[in-house]
Amino acid sequence: MTKLPQARGAGLLILAVVAAVAVSGVGPPAIAGAQEDLDRRVRAFLDASRGRWRDLNVPVVDGQTLHDIIIKNGYTRALEIGTSTGHSSIWIGWALAKTGGKLVTVEIDERRHRQALANFEAAGLSAFIDARLGDAHVLVPALKGPFDFVFSDADKDWYKNYLIAVLPKLEVGGCYVTHNVTARGRWRGARDEYVDYLFSLRNLETTIDTRGAGMSISYKRSA
Repeated sequence: MTKLPQARGAGLLILAVVAAVAVSGVGPPAIAGAQEDLDRRVRAFLDASRGRWRDLNVPVVDGQTLHDIIIKNGYTRALEIGTSTGHSSIWIGWALAKTGGKLVTVEIDERRHRQALANFEAAGLSAFIDARLGDAHVLVPALKGPFDFVFSDADKDWYKNYLIAVLPKLEVGGCYVTHNVTARGRWRGARDEYVDYLFSLRNLETTIDTRGAGMSISYKRSA
C-alpha cells in the first residue's frame, strides 16, 4: 500500500482514505470506518459545546434541520451567508462530509471568522468548509455557483437582496433556507416583507418551520 502523509483530523482522514482507494484498492469498509471516526469527533464537539454558542448562532434544532435537509436530498454544493462562529456551518459541513460535498460560508466579522475556523478544526470538518472573510453584500453576488443548498443568516434587512442574487444560481430541486423568519404578522418590517416576497415566487415552494428560531424552507421547483 502506498504510504500516505498523516492527515490532520478525521475530515482529512476521509480524504486520505479516498486517495488510498485509488492507489491500492482499499474498499468501502475503510471509508465507512473513517466516516464513523469523523461522526464521533463531530458529535463529541457538539456535545461539549452545547449551551455555549453565542454570537447569533442557530439553536440545535435548526442546526439538525439543516443537516437533515442536506442528507435527505443528497446536496453537495452549499452556500452559507453569515457564518458567525460556526455552529450552523458545522451541522452543514457534517452533512456534506457524508454526501461528498463542500460548504462556502461568508462572515464579515474577523473575530467571529477566526473563532469559526478554530471550531471547524476542532470538529474535524475544515476539509469540508471553505470559510471566507468579507462583506457578503460584495462576495455573495460575485460567487459563480451553482449551488443546491443555501442558508441565509446574515443582516435581515438584506435578505431579499441575497435571495435575488443567489436564486438564479440555485439549481432546480435545490433548497434555500432563511433563518429568523416566521409566519406573516409576527414581525413588522423587512422580515414580514421578505416572507411575503418568498410566497409570491411561483418557482419556489415555501414552508415555515417554527420549532426553533423560525426558518423559511424554500425548494426551487422550476427555473
